[in-house]
Amino acid sequence: MSESKVSKLIISNVFWALAGKLTGLASALLVGIFVARYLGPTLYGVMNYAVSFVTLFLVIATFGFENIEIREEAKANDQKDIILGTVFVLRLVLSLVTIVLISVVAYINETDLYTFGIIMVYAITVILTPFDVIRNYFTSLIQNEYIVKVGIFRTILSGTIKIVLLLVHASLVWFVISLVFDACILAQGYCYVYKKKIGSMRSWHFDKVWARYLLRQSFPLLLSGVAATIFLQIDQIMIGNMIDKTSVGYFSVASKFVEVLLYVPTILIQTVSPLLVKERKCDLDSYHKKSQMFMNVTVWSCVLCAIFTSLCSKYIVLWTFGLKYAASIAILQILSFKIIGVALNIVSGQILIIDEKQKYFVLRSLSGCVVCVVLNLLVITRFGVCGVAFVAVATQFAAGFFIHLFIPTYRYMFFIQMRSLLVGWKDFYKIKNTFKPLIVF
Repeated sequence: MSESKVSKLIISNVFWALAGKLTGLASALLVGIFVARYLGPTLYGVMNYAVSFVTLFLVIATFGFENIEIREEAKANDQKDIILGTVFVLRLVLSLVTIVLISVVAYINETDLYTFGIIMVYAITVILTPFDVIRNYFTSLIQNEYIVKVGIFRTILSGTIKIVLLLVHASLVWFVISLVFDACILAQGYCYVYKKKIGSMRSWHFDKVWARYLLRQSFPLLLSGVAATIFLQIDQIMIGNMIDKTSVGYFSVASKFVEVLLYVPTILIQTVSPLLVKERKCDLDSYHKKSQMFMNVTVWSCVLCAIFTSLCSKYIVLWTFGLKYAASIAILQILSFKIIGVALNIVSGQILIIDEKQKYFVLRSLSGCVVCVVLNLLVITRFGVCGVAFVAVATQFAAGFFIHLFIPTYRYMFFIQMRSLLVGWKDFYKIKNTFKPLIVF
């Protein structure tokens, strides 16, 4: 592929990624805020508790396939029907297993039948996640336009439905049902786009050889994903069980703003990763340079976003969610720095996957899991939700940065990250010159 074509492809990909994220952001700010204000901290906390509970088990349904699928399709697009069919079947089976596990654990854990019911309603979304293989396929082609259009349509329709629910003064259950409907729209949209742009899904077929290969490749990511999901989601569950659901609402509001900030590294990763896969095959020296640039720009974009958000947290919370959520201000001041650790974590993880060194991923995530659970048990009763926010930041740095120093295979990544933190700002202030070599493939 020529330089000009790749450049146009990247620009198009970034444009549509930004369009999708901005649409989602607008929905979160306009509709999501009204929903949170309408429900109040307690009911909003119950809903987010349910979402976190289901998400805790979702890693079983995904099995770490996503990044492996993208990698393999980027390398061998002629095998797409086999890869797509095999991954879809595997994820469908695992989704059914996941729903059973959710129902059993929720029944044992929840004495509150209302919260249990909310959890089970939202758990329906799990059965729709196998259709994400289509999104991953377009990502491997660096063609986000089609899936972003689906996402924009889903966001607009979802926002309209939630506004109607607000106008009719609907109960919490209906808002959770709307989340299930969101997942249905997304799955149907993916299927429509694939049929229109690629062809019939009937050409997909399951292959035992590929199944064994994908399971073997993804298993380290499953183990790391389990641990990662625990340290990413367990904080809200622990807050709900050890403090109360209202505190979950306060923490969730602060987390929503952090999720918005995560659009920055997500867009960059989705756009650049498939290109780095191809570059590694062509020119190893160039690949290393571009990987460092990728790390530099991503990390320092997040550093500036974190500082700005922390300084403006009071105005951000009060102007959006209102006085009911004033307790979220202090949480956001701390939690905003989580984005730096997340950037270090996910960018390094993506580079290690491209280098096919995901074997010890479980150690990365396990370190974060241990830090998260142990520190939360120590601080949650003494320092409350703000203590949990500190732990969330520490967990990301432990799992995605410091752990690399103690794993010989990953030690080179620690020095890449250190170089990025110390002098990466130079590339950030030369964004034009930084991205110019990035798009020369």
